[in-house]
Amino acid sequence: MGLLDGKTVLVTGILTDASLAFAIAERTQLEGGTVIATGFGRGLSLTRRVLRKLPDTPELIELDVADPDSLASAAAAVSEITDHLDGVVHAVGFAPEACLGHGMMAASQEEAATAFTISAYSLAALCRTFHPMLCRAPAGASVVGLDFDASRAWPLYDWMGVMKASLESLSRYLARDLGPDQIRVNLVAAGPIRTMAAKSIPGFSTFEDTWSAGAPLGWDVGDAGPVASATVALLSDLFPATTGEILHVDGGIHALGAISPSPPPVA
Repeated sequence: MGLLDGKTVLVTGILTDASLAFAIAERTQLEGGTVIATGFGRGLSLTRRVLRKLPDTPELIELDVADPDSLASAAAAVSEITDHLDGVVHAVGFAPEACLGHGMMAASQEEAATAFTISAYSLAALCRTFHPMLCRAPAGASVVGLDFDASRAWPLYDWMGVMKASLESLSRYLARDLGPDQIRVNLVAAGPIRTMAAKSIPGFSTFEDTWSAGAPLGWDVGDAGPVASATVALLSDLFPATTGEILHVDGGIHALGAISPSPPPVA
């Protein structure tokens, strides 16, 4: 018996098989769940191809989280597949080039606004769009977003760090508003994983080197498994009274005052 037997989960953000969203979709299926995937624009054909690598090829819905008409069309398309959703995975993020690796003075207001709309506001847009279907989940529903710890200013992350801080705050307000409908809203703050999105961050290899060396539990930037496992646990019925939470899956880096390349030996 799988953790997600009988559950239907909408998973956004699958672009390649290195995507965190792909690992989450795969684990969802292995735990007995049904996946409905979304794709967007020029990446839609790439998403369609990569979905064939999953144990079962899921239904694919076109969805642009920044377009109200696309959101409405996606809701109609999903309603033709299922009468309810047990979960939604928010794995969407984008920032224009000026927002990453150039400090906080380089990006224009319009560029920062684009990053906010797609990387943070879209969580509320997804919750609003699919709210009626989430309300019909027999055992309550779960919305899980992917985060990168926003409690400190990371090198190079710049405006995307601000967007993650917005996402974290937004998740708490959504948890407040949706809790009476038995819809939980939580985030998984993942350590760095070598995905296509990560490659867009200048100097990402710096994160790879220091994280792997400094995390108390160690960290493998090529292994999305721990993040997928945590997400599936939050989608399941194992956390029925947990909402507004940020679950760190980062090898323990968030617990340290600074990233240390080599911890002292244990006596």
